[in-house]
Order: sequence, then structure tokens, then C-alpha cells
Amino acid sequence: MSTITESVNVTVPIRVAYDQWTQFEDFPRFMEGVEEIRQVDDTTLHWTVRVAGVTRRFEARVTEQLPDERVAWTSTEGPAHAGVVTFHRLDDDTTRVTAQMEFDPEGFVEKAGDRAGALHRRVKDDLRRFKTFIEARGVQTGGWRGKVDRPGP
Repeated sequence: MSTITESVNVTVPIRVAYDQWTQFEDFPRFMEGVEEIRQVDDTTLHWTVRVAGVTRRFEARVTEQLPDERVAWTSTEGPAHAGVVTFHRLDDDTTRVTAQMEFDPEGFVEKAGDRAGALHRRVKDDLRRFKTFIEARGVQTGGWRGKVDRPGP
């Protein structure tokens, strides 16, 4: 498994940054390679992504969600990956968004890209595009303030 951790400071209040991040179906607007995300229910997401010219579809489950603090997920089928995005209030109008992801690259192209740092750069660039997206809008496109408790041991 490979791990990537990246952060970006966005000039919006924490609620705006968090609420926008919960709008999973908007991810294609700022995430490279994400063609579609369909939210099936509060915790189930169907992803369609394009990586190295290959289209992949998979399901992921939100495993924890605490308003204005964190959103965590794990894949339930398809490529093995998991992650968490945390939100830290720096001041009234600035939020640090940190993404930590673990994934298991599949096939030669993904493994070579991982070794070359391509996936790390993609996460960094996605966060930069999120910053541009939310700062240009100044307000979130929507928000879900529900809580998903972390699964027990």
C-alpha cells in the first residue's frame, strides 16, 4: 500500500470548505480523472474514474463523517484504497484541508506512476483545484451535515 498526504489552505470558513467537500457529485469539477460520482445513499458512493487511459468503476463507503472535522472512506469493491480528509480552522476565514490516502496500485502503469510520484502530484493538484473552485465561488454548492460514526472495533 502507498500513502499520500497533502494539505492546502483555502480562504473560506471551515463550514464552507467542509460542506463543499461533502458534495461528492461535484468532485469531477476539480478532481482530475474523476468522470462521475453518484451518491447512492448517505454512505455509499459509485465512482467512475479514468487513470492512465483506463476507465474504472468502483464502490466506496463513507466510514466516518464529523461535520467541520473529517470525512473518511474505504473502497468496498474495485481498486483497494481508503482515505480521510480533515478540516482545521486557522482563523475565521481560512481552513486547512488535509487529505491522507492509502491505495494499492494495480498493474504496471499505476505502479510505475506511483514510483514516479504521479499519483502524489495528482492529489496535490486536486487540492489546489479544490482551493481555486471554492475560493472563486465563496460559498458551497450544498452540504450534508449528517454524522457517520466510525465503525466499532
